[in-house]
Amino acid sequence: MSPTAMSLTTTSRLPICRAQDVSKQKRSTPSTAKVTPPSSLSDASAGAISSRRKLLQSVGLGLGLGLVAATKPTRARAETAAPPTVAPDEVTSNRMSYSRFLDYLNAGAVKKVDFFENGTVAVVELDDPGLSRVHRVKVQLPGMPAELVRKLRDKGVDFAAHPMEPNTGITFDDVAGVDEAKQDFQEIVQFLKSPEKFTSIGARIPKGVLLVGPPGTGKTLLAKAIAGEAGVPFFSLSGSEFIEMFVGVGASRVRDLFAKAKANAPCLVFIDEIDAVGRMRGAGIGGGNDEREQTLNQLLTEMDGFAGDSGVIVIAATNRPDVLDSALLRPGRFDRQVSVGLPDVRGREEILKVHCGNKKLDPDVSLNVVAMRTPGFSGADLANLMNEAAILAGRRGKNRITVKEIDDSIDRIVAGLEGTSMTDGKTKLLVAYHEIGHALCATLTPGHDAVQKVTLIPRGQARGLTWFLPGDDPTLVSKQQIFARIVGGLGGRAAEEVVFGEPEATTGAAGDLQQVTQAARQMVTTYGMSEIGPWALTEPATQSGDVVMRMLARNSMSEKLAADIDRAVKHIVDRAFEVAKEHVRRNRAAMDQLVDVLMEKETLTGDEFRAILSEYVDIGKEQRDTAARTELITA
Repeated sequence: MSPTAMSLTTTSRLPICRAQDVSKQKRSTPSTAKVTPPSSLSDASAGAISSRRKLLQSVGLGLGLGLVAATKPTRARAETAAPPTVAPDEVTSNRMSYSRFLDYLNAGAVKKVDFFENGTVAVVELDDPGLSRVHRVKVQLPGMPAELVRKLRDKGVDFAAHPMEPNTGITFDDVAGVDEAKQDFQEIVQFLKSPEKFTSIGARIPKGVLLVGPPGTGKTLLAKAIAGEAGVPFFSLSGSEFIEMFVGVGASRVRDLFAKAKANAPCLVFIDEIDAVGRMRGAGIGGGNDEREQTLNQLLTEMDGFAGDSGVIVIAATNRPDVLDSALLRPGRFDRQVSVGLPDVRGREEILKVHCGNKKLDPDVSLNVVAMRTPGFSGADLANLMNEAAILAGRRGKNRITVKEIDDSIDRIVAGLEGTSMTDGKTKLLVAYHEIGHALCATLTPGHDAVQKVTLIPRGQARGLTWFLPGDDPTLVSKQQIFARIVGGLGGRAAEEVVFGEPEATTGAAGDLQQVTQAARQMVTTYGMSEIGPWALTEPATQSGDVVMRMLARNSMSEKLAADIDRAVKHIVDRAFEVAKEHVRRNRAAMDQLVDVLMEKETLTGDEFRAILSEYVDIGKEQRDTAARTELITA
């Protein structure tokens, strides 16, 4: 089945809904008698049958919109000239195979066809001279082949499509973690339900809303929730579906889409990944794409041609707003831009509640702790996390998801698959000291996140891992916190040098050193947290997500300033390394005990780690002493 033949195929999971019967007339009981197809139908009779409804004919399935979904409003307005229709489940006669239906069609025995359920079911009226009444049969269709529509037109058969009710199955209750965006869209729903409430005082209904945010944050889900709440037709497609190798096809699809939208107003048009068609014109290397630019021009024209009260609202989603054409973003086309970012701790907890609604959780599972352990996770990541945990629980023969399954799933998603445990030996001992060094230095440095667990179980490329539990708001970080993270990152190398000697330092700290250097450089060049002063020492274009912009960025930094930056970065890293080595020297006995326990158990929880460490040192006092020593080193 070709993509161009799928004009009524929906991308959302819509339940099967009945088409509304807009007729009050009494229908005759369909016959159940067996029908034999007549040998022929006169050309004059076939030519006399004309289509009274033009919904499918205006769709133009030969041009096809790809995966465009259209749904019908709950309170549909029937055309006065339209004849009575019968829903597919109201047909009591026998079913007919698709091949047999084609035989009747070729023989000229098909009088009328009504398409239901997005073109997958047809109710067919057959005309047989041997019967005195209309015979209706139900046919299951393989989608909506373009050949079938052309054949119906050639035969002069009256046909029409009956879109489903606008039940996407999703409401605002299913959307969590993006409260600000939900508030904006609840206003859009009010526009669609009661436009006179706003137009009576001179307000203009927004023509377009642009959703901006990283992948997986719920942009598409929000658009479906609007359609589910407002009860209006919902047209959904991706920006890439407009683009073809043949020039002019994309522009034709845009015209067709908006023609159907205006015919079904009030309605919603959702364009996902609009950057595929809405990129800035003439900005690419090697010239523009004629087909893409013609499609964009047509899209701009259609959005500009709307009347203020047309009832058609365009919602688009992108994670690359910086590459969109400025003409597309101006008021009058996309009047509003709604940011849908990664959720915070509270948002992640709300999202987890939604995704855990159909899952059996152990009473010991705290969704708040899970939310704290998953900074940077999007809504899609959290859904995947809980699904992985459920699969893992089933694999282990459990009837509930426990903390163990959730922890293992987080480790798998973040660090990779679990590897084979190391055998006892020097390598395992060195890795144990390395990881305990991270945990010890982080715990004793004020401002660092708490240790969540330390493990010697390999994952991905890492031989061992130390996990930390982020604070309430990891997006707003102080200078003390960044310095503490640098100290914790250098704790592994510090343990190697103090315990085994500098010649025994290994390459295991390569990743740590890269992260530490990057954090220190950001302190100097981005955050203004060095002796150079509060300067922004990098061009904004050098941090752009566009590769071309980074290539063309001009760095106006002098050689002396570059040397000063390198010197300031080195100073931060050196003093953090001194603090880390001092922690290891002062707490060597506690470190040896922790390593012995870790070698035996292979995994230490944060509580177990702190309980053992507290037997040797007052953690609070040590943190205060570290703060004082850091001030002396800085001075």
